[in-house]
Amino acid sequence: MANPTLTGNTYAGSFAGKYISAALFSATTLDRGLITIMPNVKYKSVLQVGSYNDEVVKASTCDFTASGALTLTEKVITPEEFQVNVQLCKKDLHAQWEAEQMGFSAFDNLAPNFEEFVIAYTAAKVANNIESQIWEGATADADQFTGFSDLLDADADVNDVAGASSAIGASATVIAELGKLVDDIPTSVFGKEDLHIYVAPNIARAYVRALGGYGAAGLGANGINGQGTMWYSTANASALSFDGIPVVVAQGLGANKAIAAQKSNLFFGTGLLSDTTEVQVIDMAPLDGSRNVRVIMRFTAAVQTGVGSDIVWYRP
Repeated sequence: MANPTLTGNTYAGSFAGKYISAALFSATTLDRGLITIMPNVKYKSVLQVGSYNDEVVKASTCDFTASGALTLTEKVITPEEFQVNVQLCKKDLHAQWEAEQMGFSAFDNLAPNFEEFVIAYTAAKVANNIESQIWEGATADADQFTGFSDLLDADADVNDVAGASSAIGASATVIAELGKLVDDIPTSVFGKEDLHIYVAPNIARAYVRALGGYGAAGLGANGINGQGTMWYSTANASALSFDGIPVVVAQGLGANKAIAAQKSNLFFGTGLLSDTTEVQVIDMAPLDGSRNVRVIMRFTAAVQTGVGSDIVWYRP
């Protein structure tokens, strides 16, 4: 197993005790409870979908007369197994800033600060991966579970809105394009308490800018409350809405894509939810006499939709 490459070393002076890493988005879809989480699914779980036809209500008679029919169908959510296996060699860290923290014995330990960094960064990397797969996981990729994009593309019952290429990602046209999405929401779904509009990050940026005014979106010269582009802050990100429907940013959703759906109609299945954040750091020295440290994670994950006809799928 190959060990990571350590580059850019300047071991001089004192160490500030702080490691930095590339910015990652966390699994915000799960952290904020934007979809329904189904834990404790060891192998698979069946989602029962029931629907009556339109003839269930009839005029009253003295006799029992069958009216309508209840149709039961099912969808299966099958979490797939994934793992993280990373190996570090303690000898490679001797020329690093944490060398003294590893002790002076030849039987050294992984520096505590570095171990904390590895645990935190590995967990964040997995969260980033899960967020991406929830929305854009590729069916044909063995290292990914099928995301909502592929599921919606394959579901003939879903209400498809073919958007103009990149128009929904432009501040001048985003409002009109979001209007197309809302116009296709079924009457039976519109007004439901858990109905959300899930948008890609670039759509959210365009919508925020449109609401700031200075455009041809009919919002006036200075936007909301005359504040221009100063009206919005990321700390208040949950306040976005369109036609009264909450707009939430799906960090892993591909550019220029949007979904209108109930939270109760989008599912994430896993074994133990804590598995997606538990990182094990194993010192191999007492086991095989090596100087290696292994970083290990194992978890299961999958997503599934419920009633396709209740979902609106916008994509260019």
